[in-house]
Amino acid sequence: MANWGFLGAGSIARSSLAPAVLATGGAVLHAVAAGDLDRARALGPRRTYAAYEALLQDPDVDVVYIALHNSAHLPWVTAALRAGKHVLCEKPLGLSAAEVDAMAQTAREADRLLVEAAWNRWHPRTRAMEALFEAGELGTVRAVTARFDGLAPAEGNYRLDPALGGGALYDVGYYAVSAALAAFDWATPQVRWAEQSRWHPDSADSETAFVLDFPGRGSAEIHCSLDGASAEEFTATGSTGSLHLSSPAFCAGAAPAQLTAAASTRTYPAVDPYQLMVEALDQAVAGHPRYLVPLDQTRLIAATIDLVRSNCAQLAQS
Repeated sequence: MANWGFLGAGSIARSSLAPAVLATGGAVLHAVAAGDLDRARALGPRRTYAAYEALLQDPDVDVVYIALHNSAHLPWVTAALRAGKHVLCEKPLGLSAAEVDAMAQTAREADRLLVEAAWNRWHPRTRAMEALFEAGELGTVRAVTARFDGLAPAEGNYRLDPALGGGALYDVGYYAVSAALAAFDWATPQVRWAEQSRWHPDSADSETAFVLDFPGRGSAEIHCSLDGASAEEFTATGSTGSLHLSSPAFCAGAAPAQLTAAASTRTYPAVDPYQLMVEALDQAVAGHPRYLVPLDQTRLIAATIDLVRSNCAQLAQS
């Protein structure tokens, strides 16, 4: 139904989003803009552009997907919205709550959809987990443990560079924070303590660990790293029951996934959450009500990461 244009033709666009658009009935991969035109052409679009601005000026593009490094999200999301395009942007949408606020305001002014591409939020298991929390199936959630350890980035990867929005907290920590906030009904947390490690003094964080407190409710212990390990764990314990996600707890899709709650285990077949995300936004652009990650939740995740980063910065200066 919609013509899609991509800003960037990197690994995630190549491995996940382009196949998702091509597999979605009605959606068209209309254009890709990239500095390397061969990489742009490899995605199979109708048109390619060497400049991002040229794609935004294409009147046939309905939705812009932004797959650039994190620090480039704010300027290019803003430019795409002002060009009259709906926008799907890789997570984290902004490097702060203030950036999310600015983009959300531009989206309102432009009357365009702005959606964070938190692809795992469309996975049926994630949707079921959030529904269980919303329905109070565990009673009052008291404790959450969440861990996401990912592979170490290669030399030259933007994840190493703090100026580009790199680091474990923004990259894999995002998933753990999102799940923890869902468990506590998207309440605003406080940071009890936080600490970070870095690959070297000038790099982004290689590891961040912290505890979020939800006054009157409970707490979430969260650990994230990009140190070469591989682990995804999530457990929530409430006053009347507990919930556990089988590994991979956050990035399931290519294999069956399980959720255990109330002494029963549910199995979800392999699915492509990227395609579910593309289908939902494509339908929403056409005016059909579909689930999209709410911007207020995107903002709360960003605000929580702000708090963790601030706590770590204060600790480093003390």
